[in-house]
Amino acid sequence: MSEASPIVLTVTGMTCQGCVNSVARIVKRADPAADVAIDLATGRLEATTGASAQALVKAIAAAGYGAQVA
Repeated sequence: MSEASPIVLTVTGMTCQGCVNSVARIVKRADPAADVAIDLATGRLEATTGASAQALVKAIAAAGYGAQVA
């Protein structure tokens, strides 16, 4: 894992706080030290993490949500 850097993603398919919590757990699985903030209303995920944006997009998509680099 590389040095932590800020990543902004747009996540679709989240409908409730449970979805937000699930997506946050996905990021934390990729990098337990990640600092994650997710806005349900806008679908904006901001993270400071050592994981790559593409790895996070792939992991989030595997869980059934849409994700792309913002």
